[in-house]
Amino acid sequence: MSYGDVMTSKAPRSARSVERRAEILRATLEVIAERGYRGASLAAVAERVGLTQQGLLHHFPTKEALLVAVMAERDQWDAMPATRLRLDLLDQLVEYNAMRPGIVQTFSALLGESVTEGHPAREFFTERYEAVRANMAQVLRADYGERLPSGLTPERAAPLLVAVMDGLQYQWLLAPESVDMPAAFRDFLTLLGEGPGVSGG
Repeated sequence: MSYGDVMTSKAPRSARSVERRAEILRATLEVIAERGYRGASLAAVAERVGLTQQGLLHHFPTKEALLVAVMAERDQWDAMPATRLRLDLLDQLVEYNAMRPGIVQTFSALLGESVTEGHPAREFFTERYEAVRANMAQVLRADYGERLPSGLTPERAAPLLVAVMDGLQYQWLLAPESVDMPAAFRDFLTLLGEGPGVSGG
């Protein structure tokens, strides 16, 4: 077999592997939506895609690795070009999250666990928050310029905006009947002061 033959034989296998991983991620999202974070076992996902649990581990060595990949994939699906980011669109994102509690539960559970040293999701969330804070600063600068009505710079206000979004998710997951997450986030936007993004402009 020539070098070219080896390369040709490997290419389809690689493509199949990528396709299989994508199929597994879609199935994991479905299982999470149906059964929640705890119910999203490797066995349940493997059954959904017609694999043995050992076969699934070939693509994702641990449940944490699988769930981190799902969160990364979710971020890709939710991603919006920086030029289109606005506060009113963040409001819509909070509304959207309120319709998918399983995914929010998985995100929040992994986030809580990731603060421990050596957790497999720690690097993912550390890098994610760096990017999210930078994006939120952009959003705030687009609406308010270099200073918010409070006098804070966008960079100083960005971590507070992110903290409110994620903190509301925890409260909503624990008491969905008591905490209206989208309404609470809109209330927070009014605290930032009047701006074109807040009013949807």
